[in-house]
Amino acid sequence: MNAAISEKTGPRSKQTLSCLILCVICVLINVLGVRLAAALHTSLYLDNIGTILAAVLGGPLPGIAVGYISNFANSIVAPTTAYYASITAFIALLASYFGTRNSFKRFPHILMPIFTMAFLGGGFGSFLTWILNGNSSMAGFATQLSADMRLDLLDKAIVCVAAAVILRLFPQSLREKLRLQGWQQTPLSRSALKEALKDHSRSASLRTKIVLFIGAATLLIAFGATLVSGLMYHRTTIEEHTKLGQGVANLAASAIDPDRVGDYLTQGDDSYSYRKTEQMLYSIRESSPDIEYVYVYQIREDGCHVVFDLDTKDLKGEEAGAIVPFDESFSDLLPDLLTGKPIQPIITNDTYGWLLTVYQPVYDEIGNCRCYACVDISMGQLALNDVFFMIRIASLFLGFFLFIVVLILWLAEYNVIVPINSMTLAAGDFAYDTEKDRNETVTALQEMNIRTGDEIETLYNALTKAFSETVRYIHDIQEKNATIRKMQNGLILVLADMVESRDQCTGDHVRKTAAYTRVILEQLRREGFYTDILTDEYIDDVVNSAPLHDVGKIQISDTLLNKPGKLTDEEFETMKTHTTAGGEVIAHAIALVSDAGYLAEARNLAAYHHERWDGKGYPAGLKDEEIPLSARVMAVADVFDALVSRRSYKAPFPFEKAQSIIKEEAGTHFDPNVAGAFLHAEDQIREVFEMYFEE
Repeated sequence: MNAAISEKTGPRSKQTLSCLILCVICVLINVLGVRLAAALHTSLYLDNIGTILAAVLGGPLPGIAVGYISNFANSIVAPTTAYYASITAFIALLASYFGTRNSFKRFPHILMPIFTMAFLGGGFGSFLTWILNGNSSMAGFATQLSADMRLDLLDKAIVCVAAAVILRLFPQSLREKLRLQGWQQTPLSRSALKEALKDHSRSASLRTKIVLFIGAATLLIAFGATLVSGLMYHRTTIEEHTKLGQGVANLAASAIDPDRVGDYLTQGDDSYSYRKTEQMLYSIRESSPDIEYVYVYQIREDGCHVVFDLDTKDLKGEEAGAIVPFDESFSDLLPDLLTGKPIQPIITNDTYGWLLTVYQPVYDEIGNCRCYACVDISMGQLALNDVFFMIRIASLFLGFFLFIVVLILWLAEYNVIVPINSMTLAAGDFAYDTEKDRNETVTALQEMNIRTGDEIETLYNALTKAFSETVRYIHDIQEKNATIRKMQNGLILVLADMVESRDQCTGDHVRKTAAYTRVILEQLRREGFYTDILTDEYIDDVVNSAPLHDVGKIQISDTLLNKPGKLTDEEFETMKTHTTAGGEVIAHAIALVSDAGYLAEARNLAAYHHERWDGKGYPAGLKDEEIPLSARVMAVADVFDALVSRRSYKAPFPFEKAQSIIKEEAGTHFDPNVAGAFLHAEDQIREVFEMYFEE
């Protein structure tokens, strides 16, 4: 196994950062490609060069992410672009697949990704375009498909060739740094990784089970969400049609003079007033394409007496005074209609089609219903629109589904499959013959350094311990416990000496910052922030470890610490090292004891109390909630105390001035919640300040 473990190629965080930078650049390439195509007034898309680069260099996960982000970025200008995210997800998978087979390196081989991506983009993309346009004509779809296939073939040829040219600029060593890797152990060589990913299972492999389980769960969630969205869309559409019908019916009713209804029935269009009202009704009907019929009936025992019945392109209206028999679908409503009562809109599907009908009574001055203004809203497109809507939602979910499956598989490989298989291979190769063989096997197992932080790491530690104990035979538990206690005692003394070795000013500083820290943490809890973190135990741990936040300054010379003027750039860089030094000191201390206690928070405080909320701090450039809460709190306490305290290079700031600086820096330097809690606890802060007030 020693030969199978490669040397580390660099810190994992640097690889992740490199891949992140690659993704950002690739998104910009995609967006600029779209803008270029638009500027040249061409029908090409040019929106997948970055997706292919990210997939080939970084892997399928960055490729899908770049495609998805690019689609949604472009959707700001063209909203329908978001629906094509599933296509870019498939293109990213294809690009990653062809990239592993070096298809972008030679001309004959590049034809396969070109034709495959063109078939996917032109075929599926044409179908989506047809759906998005709400076109139900199959002839129109066939014409569009043919045109889209030709266009997409040219587009994918340009995109793939452009990506291939850019890929030739990347040396293999740089490609390794750009590949998104999630090692939770010492990286394996290619041959060892290939062996670790082999399926040695009796039935289905763990990878297969994970993909099937996550895939099935995601599909069920997607199906449920799509179904619910479809039902909500259907219901919303009906509600909108109902509102439209009610609005149109009210408008039509307002156009009718109830005192002239009798004249309209007898005189019809011989009356000028009738013709004028009829023209108004025609204008109302033409106000929306969804309005199918507008008519006015007077309901009597013998049927519906036509007052107005507007002609349509397919149907000539009845003359005024004609009697229309009652439709069977209205039989239950006849009692209310005959008495002139309002009725609820109803949906029917009969001779005149699928319609939503609204009847609005027209009352005269004394409250008698003289007739009903009736509006039929067409519902014929609703079913087709429902299908189109479901397909659009499914398209969005499909791309997301691919991203989730690839993400889960990537996480499973690095966090579960490779660590378990690596341990399995090591256990299978365990040699009992000689002490040298046993030591080499244990060393190889230890060098795996699996650090998943979960049960697998626990299993690894247990396995390593078991193998180590087998090689070393029986450990003396009492001696081990005595050694641990000695280390703990020594650690406590070392840490105490480092803190107390500083001068009086520093001593006051650590006590004051500890007091400010408690005030801020308790105020945060009172205001309801971070309640899942701010337990009594946590607050005590942070406050107890607060005096160690500057423990790293033990490695900074007194000359530099007490310099009366501004530090030079070189001196400031040296001063900044106290954060990493402090974190390392406490990390070493934690490694010496079995129960770290509050030292875990001491490490966070020492290493990260100079990080900034906007990511411009040091040493790691963390931002937002990437910074541990304890360090975000200490940042406020530390800066405030530095402002109000006398230093060798400055006089103390007034209390109010220091508070205003904290307020100004909220959201940039400081966590706004933490800074807010500090400002809200002004009375308690002032008490601490006055206790240590310096003239």
